[in-house]
This record gives sequence, C-alpha cells and structure tokens, in this order.
Amino acid sequence: MTNDIDLHVGKRLRRRRRLLGLTQQQLAESVGIRFQQIQKYECGANRVSASRLFELAESLDVPVQYFYEGLSQRDQADNDSRLSADILSQKETMDLIRAYYRLGERPRKRLLELAKSLEPDEPANDAA
Repeated sequence: MTNDIDLHVGKRLRRRRRLLGLTQQQLAESVGIRFQQIQKYECGANRVSASRLFELAESLDVPVQYFYEGLSQRDQADNDSRLSADILSQKETMDLIRAYYRLGERPRKRLLELAKSLEPDEPANDAA
C-alpha cells in the first residue's frame, strides 16, 4: 500500500535522476542496489529507508531535504505560483533544460529573451 509521502519522495527521486541524465541502472550502481529497486522507489511501491535516502542524496548531489520539498502546506502555497511539478517530470522538459545548459552564456541569454518575447501579454484561457 503506497503512501502519499512515499509517492512524493519517489517523484522527486525520478525528477532529479532525469535532470542529471542518469539511468535507473546508473543510479542503482552508484548506491549498490539493483535498478528494479530504483523503479520501486520511484513509483512509491517501496519505501526508501533513511540510510538509503542519504546514499541517494549523496549520489544525486542534493541535500536529503530535497526529497521532502513541497510536502508542507507552506511549501504547497509557495509552489502554487510556480510551474506544475508534473511539467518538470516530462522528458521534453528535461531535454530542453539539458540543451539550454549546453549552450554558451550569450546564446542562452538570447534564447531566454526570445522565449520571454513569445509570452502572451495576458494568461491564456484554456476554458474557451
């Protein structure tokens, strides 16, 4: 039986792994487990023990608190003004972020200016 916190930790684990461009196999090898266990952690089927969470945090170069960000009501209020967490889990988003950071500083700034210039003046109304 999965727990909401286990699901949240698993999603954060998957997001960070993908952001770093690691496969489940690569992450599993870095902490000395099988990739199937990473799969189970990421879908919330298995709980991550405190010691394993510490090892994963070290391998992913994040503090342990990273996995719990967004759980408290205060964090949720802060996140309401940000992009949906689901958008950061999409492969397309991760590919775009990686490509962006492979660019030099000047092209990155120009691309960011272009993207900002394409924003609509008013928020889009998807209900129409």
